[in-house]
Amino acid sequence: MTAVLAPSRAVLARSVAASLIGDSGNRWKHTAGVAERAAELAARLDLDPDVLVAAAWLHDIGYAEPIALTGFHPLDGAVHLSAEGWPARIAGLVAYHSGARFVGAARGFGEQLAAFPDERSLMADALTYADQTVGPAGARVDTETRYTEMLHRQGPCSWNAKVGAARRPHLRAIAARVEHLLAV
Repeated sequence: MTAVLAPSRAVLARSVAASLIGDSGNRWKHTAGVAERAAELAARLDLDPDVLVAAAWLHDIGYAEPIALTGFHPLDGAVHLSAEGWPARIAGLVAYHSGARFVGAARGFGEQLAAFPDERSLMADALTYADQTVGPAGARVDTETRYTEMLHRQGPCSWNAKVGAARRPHLRAIAARVEHLLAV
């Protein structure tokens, strides 16, 4: 009798992301690029690729209209993942990716975010770095270009602009940590 292997979380995550945002054009291209980057980072940084790549595929599902409850995509994605039985770690990585804690606090979602684990680890840094080194159309960019493009796209009155004094140094510190490890 041959054993049937269950699909990996990363494979399942890709399927979930495809069902929710697969027809979203650039959002899908960005997500696929982040997942590809995450796979490379997992190999180079000796991280569990199943966790990191799954979180990368799922990081922007909160933009999907059917699951957007608050309009804050990291929280909406994490709430959906939790409700669907995904591991708390993956939901937490989605909830806090790319400095979401700063925007969440400013928007009054701090208490709701606190329901998810905020591991502040190399795994979390790698997810943020992957997100911050892939542009909206899936192309590789440096972190400063990505941040500048995001502010230009969202505008000077966006929540990201409002918390930029705290969020930008946070993202720069993550980039410095990851790039240091990649250079070793």
